[in-house]
Amino acid sequence: MRFLSYISNMPKNLDHSGIKSIVNSYDLFFIDLWGVVHNGINLYENSIKVLENLAAAKKDFVLLTNAPRLNENVVNFLKKIGLKKYFENVFTSGEAAHKHLVNELDKQKFFHIGPPRDFDLFKNFEKNKVLNIEDADYLLCTGLFDDHESDLNYYKNLFSNHISKKMICTNPDLIVDRGEKREYCAGSVAKSFEEIKGKVIYFGKPHPPVYNLSTNLNNKRVLCIGDNLNTDIKGANIQNFDSLLITNGIHRQEILEIELDHVLKKYEVNVEYTQKILKW
Repeated sequence: MRFLSYISNMPKNLDHSGIKSIVNSYDLFFIDLWGVVHNGINLYENSIKVLENLAAAKKDFVLLTNAPRLNENVVNFLKKIGLKKYFENVFTSGEAAHKHLVNELDKQKFFHIGPPRDFDLFKNFEKNKVLNIEDADYLLCTGLFDDHESDLNYYKNLFSNHISKKMICTNPDLIVDRGEKREYCAGSVAKSFEEIKGKVIYFGKPHPPVYNLSTNLNNKRVLCIGDNLNTDIKGANIQNFDSLLITNGIHRQEILEIELDHVLKKYEVNVEYTQKILKW
């Protein structure tokens, strides 16, 4: 796991040469969605051109996202904001979690933490959902309640008498930027649970299962592209994949304030390449 032994080598910047300058070094590309392909509201046209060029070059790529929803729901969202193709390339942390829940926990009752828009994740085992946390066998976290979007202490209080129950977290991201607004994600709730000694099972980046579930990795040279050091880049490091950090994403302010090499040291990660925005 390379992130545990950080080496102070500055990554190569591809702002001028573009990803085309390294594309032939890799067979498979894991590309994050939120922060790389879109900002939660609009698509990034430069990123769409990258996808088009990767497809033209017959390169495999997975649009791998820590979204607590099934693939089809994320595809519908992408269509809504204007994406025209590559829907078969989408794979979500929610899809990975759903497979586990159906196969391993189909008889157990759960208490859902998250907004109503995430209900599709468990619609085919909704009968197991309970309204009182006291009655739950486990906790299913997809995000934050709509009326408690910014107070993480609320969740610590909610869970304080239930730390013996395991939590399934379907999105390990701590934060996300929706346009210009920064929001907490399910990972922040899960972290709060861990801080009071609760046990969490995560689905999504940086945890290895999501990569293997999404595609065939055998004998492929892999590049991971993302804007989140905790998930996209740390996940690449754990898997011994190369990585490209989008610096205008979630860490842009940190990079402006303390410079990239210090940010990488802070998160104990290695990065091979950087771009301000994903560009061919």
